[in-house]
Amino acid sequence: MAGIWIFAEQRGGELKKVSFELLTVGRNLADRAGEELGALLLGSGVEMLAPELAKYGADRVFLADSEDLKDFLTEPYTSVICDAVKAHDPSILLFSATTMGRDLSPRVAARLGTGLATDCTGLDINDAGLLSIKRPMFAGKIFANVVFNDAKPQIASVRPNIMPAQESPKAGEVVKLEVQIDPSRVRTRLAEIKKATGARVDLTEAKIIVSGGRGMKGPENFSILEKLVATLGSEATVGASRSAVDAGWRPHTDQVGQTGKTVTPDLYIACGISGAVQHLAGMSSSKYIVAINKDPDAPIFQKADYGIVEDLFKIVPLITEELEKAGKE
Repeated sequence: MAGIWIFAEQRGGELKKVSFELLTVGRNLADRAGEELGALLLGSGVEMLAPELAKYGADRVFLADSEDLKDFLTEPYTSVICDAVKAHDPSILLFSATTMGRDLSPRVAARLGTGLATDCTGLDINDAGLLSIKRPMFAGKIFANVVFNDAKPQIASVRPNIMPAQESPKAGEVVKLEVQIDPSRVRTRLAEIKKATGARVDLTEAKIIVSGGRGMKGPENFSILEKLVATLGSEATVGASRSAVDAGWRPHTDQVGQTGKTVTPDLYIACGISGAVQHLAGMSSSKYIVAINKDPDAPIFQKADYGIVEDLFKIVPLITEELEKAGKE
């Protein structure tokens, strides 16, 4: 059975925003290729999510529902995905370029003996019916246009937030998959899940990110950014540059950049960040970039839509104060 598939990411029985974005990308490709769009859904007790996937364009939902898939582990998920692909023969398989997608996609591609294009920002079907993609290289300095050969499936991971999720209701027929996991191939086990207390929205799903760099001068000063974020709503969060993370001021989960997370929020506010190419690679696709730095020659200003040359310890509290006033009016 041919078709274009996307891997639907869910955590704790809740679909991630990137799944709906990926369905929108897949729907456009499926319409162009004249094929069905399938959503591959793994988990335990997750069949109730099928209507949500159908709402955003899935003709079929390939469901692997098992207690063994309740929590994400690489080996069981890889095994089930590969078995499903071999049984149903999709022409294209898309993952999101998230932590989960970056973990799964190369393993699936290697096990299936096919190619993989990562962190794609543009996808199309060429006249030969093959997947044609655009992806950044050298920390976003150039873009490569890549065309797949005829090996199936063609596998790609897609950068989050490159296309807004759009509803396109389809049938969403549920196709239940047989789950067979070889215990000998499962070499890891999940011992415990610890959730951060008071955690805000994940960086990759935030619409507003306020990031701090070396100019913050210490971990205690990130409270200034936390106060600003608190005035910006539930879809705002705090990020950090690699230098701030390496200094131990923020956890790695907050890192934006080539070795951290790639983000594309509506608004990115860089505070005390010089703008090294590795950091720019992770946030240059933001819709609007505001830079606050007392060094007028900082590279970040070359990428910013708006720049403020001033001491962030003066400017950020003033912005917070004005937003608080506006919220009370």
